[in-house]
Amino acid sequence: MRCPAPLVFLMLVVAACARPSPYTLIVGAGDYERKGAIVTFALPETGGTWQLTNADGTVMPVQEDESGNGTFILPILRASESVELRLEKTDRAPLPSVKAELADGLVRFTTGGRQVTAYHAAKNPLPRADIDSIYHRAGYLHPVYTPAGRMVTDDYPPTHVHHHGIWAAWTNTEFQGRTPDFWNMGAGTGRVELVALDETWNGPVHAGLRARHRYVDLTLDEPVTALNEWWAMRVYDDVGAAYNVFDLSLWQTPAGTDTLRLPSFRYGGVGFRGHRDWDGEENTHFLTSEGRNRSDGHGTRARWCHIGGMVDGSLVGIAILSHPDNRRAPQPMRIHPTEPFFNFAPTQAGDMVIVPETRYKARYRFVVYDTPPDEEELDRLWNDYARPPTVRVEL
Repeated sequence: MRCPAPLVFLMLVVAACARPSPYTLIVGAGDYERKGAIVTFALPETGGTWQLTNADGTVMPVQEDESGNGTFILPILRASESVELRLEKTDRAPLPSVKAELADGLVRFTTGGRQVTAYHAAKNPLPRADIDSIYHRAGYLHPVYTPAGRMVTDDYPPTHVHHHGIWAAWTNTEFQGRTPDFWNMGAGTGRVELVALDETWNGPVHAGLRARHRYVDLTLDEPVTALNEWWAMRVYDDVGAAYNVFDLSLWQTPAGTDTLRLPSFRYGGVGFRGHRDWDGEENTHFLTSEGRNRSDGHGTRARWCHIGGMVDGSLVGIAILSHPDNRRAPQPMRIHPTEPFFNFAPTQAGDMVIVPETRYKARYRFVVYDTPPDEEELDRLWNDYARPPTVRVEL
């Protein structure tokens, strides 16, 4: 039976109205050249699978997060220019190229099958029998790899067995009139414990995790939690870039009604321990955003710092980028005079407090590469992180 022409016309109109209209995403580079920039924006609607299409038909996946924000990677955009992209939902969900897979106490992150890093979601076996169990911990990142698969971190190094790849702790503290040290675990006055691995996810743009830690004061007969800490991690797709890139954001708040005081000290916060082959004054190269190095960088402030050295016969490195919203940014730095240790240390600038019902927040981006440091390129990458492209959504 053939439908009357007016009815067919009405059905077409209804179908057209039911089909969601695409949006236009207008991305502006601002003052900086963009290349492989990670861009996050508020989606106009939540739910579904989103994609972007540029003028030549190239499709870019958009990954929605729990806050209703979308993230994509912008291939290239010259300074002061803008581009219009078609934003729409799609029935074709892209395969997750970035993965976070839990096995044997580790959340292993890969992009395109290539190793990036691993989060210790359990107290994994100690690497040597001579290490005291007081140093045994979880809730940190190690190993960290370059795109070519060379490792740039160390764990339980012989001279500083309390160092663990990329980890967080405070050193000089005052809590309820006592002075627990959560960094130097061998003192036995404090430790950082993993509470829970709350979530992991995979995706076409990023994989990640959320986890909780607690800072335990051991100076009493009955240990007491002084500080609660939340970690949020994202590891990004490389899109052909010459780096592995991941973000770490952490939040801390006192566990009860007492303030945690942080008297001025030269290190504490988020630490980095470099490859064991980098031990020795001549074996690690430091370069800061202000052009300083190991000899003159300690105690100065910077937006980013490169740490590198030789691994398997090749010069490799990692840059730690500090977000401008971090407390006391640009933050002062601890650069060790002889060992491959680095730390953005806000307590170098004076006493700090973490007050109940407020949050101490710190954000860092890590860029890992198989090349010597390129100061201009690291400045560009920091601008992508700290001053991202502008985004406007139009219907």
